[in-house]
Amino acid sequence: MAETRKSQSSDAFVCVGMITAPHGVRGAVRVKSYTVDPDDLVSYGPLFDAKGKQKYTLAPVGHVRDQLIAKIDGVDDRNGAERLRGTRLHVPREALPETGDEDEFYLADLVGLKAFHVNGSVFGTVRGVADFGAGDVIEIALEEGRGKVVVLPFTKAMVPDVVLSERKLVVNPPEGLLQEEDGPGNRTRRPPSRKNPQADRDSDAVTADAAGAEPATGSGKEA
Repeated sequence: MAETRKSQSSDAFVCVGMITAPHGVRGAVRVKSYTVDPDDLVSYGPLFDAKGKQKYTLAPVGHVRDQLIAKIDGVDDRNGAERLRGTRLHVPREALPETGDEDEFYLADLVGLKAFHVNGSVFGTVRGVADFGAGDVIEIALEEGRGKVVVLPFTKAMVPDVVLSERKLVVNPPEGLLQEEDGPGNRTRRPPSRKNPQADRDSDAVTADAAGAEPATGSGKEA
């Protein structure tokens, strides 16, 4: 199932999919692919955890809805497949093809960029990008918020400009967004809850891991 190798910086890996559930009783799993074509998930070679310690070799055997069904080397029963539920699959950043032009980028490349308001002021720092089914969203830790973050739709209207060469992007948040203490898109980071660790994992999903490996353009659409 898994092999170990020397750990590398987590920044060197990009999430391309996640194991969502077992499939059948012979060790197959369902995999949500973050690539434009789900079958591309296995074209990059072996997949790894975020730190490159665990190695997973997948063999596709079919599809169900929008997910890939695959066998993982070393996993032969449902119990083994169940233990992998929720596992995020990564590839080394250098294994991904180069983007086509300056306006095309991987969502993972946005994490850590400085965000500037359209009026020129410093807005914050990009904490993560994710898609929970209703389109990409970008999460920004506010410059003056002391722990507060805002979540904005990753659209051309909200994020009109991305300049990777300068490690920055421009945001145009809705008027009044920051005036509401607990308004939409405005939330305070909280410590993990011991009562519901799954909910904590879900709330923390907007990370570099969740960003995926789909190339994106400044419009927020798939390339």
